[in-house]
Amino acid sequence: MKAAYETGVKRQVIRVLLPRDPNSGQLGQYFEADAELDKRDLVLAPPDETWQGGIMQLYRACAPTCQAILTNFVGSPGGIPPRTVEDRSIDESGVDGIGLWMTECPSPADDVSCFVQPSQETINSIETISQSAGDRLVMLLNPQWRNVDDALDAASKTDGVFGKFASFLGGKGDSLKRLEALGYENVYTLEGYVCKGGNVRLLKLYNSDWAVFAENDSATDFIFVGSSEARPTYQDVDKMLDEKGITLKYARDMGFAPKL
Repeated sequence: MKAAYETGVKRQVIRVLLPRDPNSGQLGQYFEADAELDKRDLVLAPPDETWQGGIMQLYRACAPTCQAILTNFVGSPGGIPPRTVEDRSIDESGVDGIGLWMTECPSPADDVSCFVQPSQETINSIETISQSAGDRLVMLLNPQWRNVDDALDAASKTDGVFGKFASFLGGKGDSLKRLEALGYENVYTLEGYVCKGGNVRLLKLYNSDWAVFAENDSATDFIFVGSSEARPTYQDVDKMLDEKGITLKYARDMGFAPKL
């Protein structure tokens, strides 16, 4: 993110996995701020439908990640980390899991802003903050619209009345056009899902192709399995695993295939 900023990318979109207690299985857990928690035991999980508990629970996991990103970007001049401020007023319903986090640096010129889990309904606020920020960095962390398109999204990206109607019905095409006009770029994307019964991770930087990794059977590391200029589909990833000789996980677990 900092490298992208140094090349002139001042409007950034970031997608990351979120920390979750491995003992909760498929259930994401919210920890109070003063709770004792051994962070070494946390695992990174995709913020998708496997994360039970709703969008507010995702926000509670995403907000500390946002604070860490802001602190790391600004640094700690004089050994004192910058103060971060949360603004939930942009979440009009109060339950949509949206927030705006900002740093308060000694020099306002060094301040950074980050929208956490923005939705398409937040685009007006994003435009306002982005236009007033000037050369300062503004980030969107884990937007609620998906990277892949459904039929409505694809239709909303077309020109004419049909495209506008699809955008009115919820397609993300118009929102993406407005963000593109503001200069927003995907600079760091880390996604994950299950393929052949095992965890896979998709990683893309602002200046790289998509890289695909598969988790080994001891869950201690990820193995590179392939790359693609375009975002690989599920079928693409399945083919990459086949080409690497990676079989179904249950077959490996039962000894019918070599361990990964």
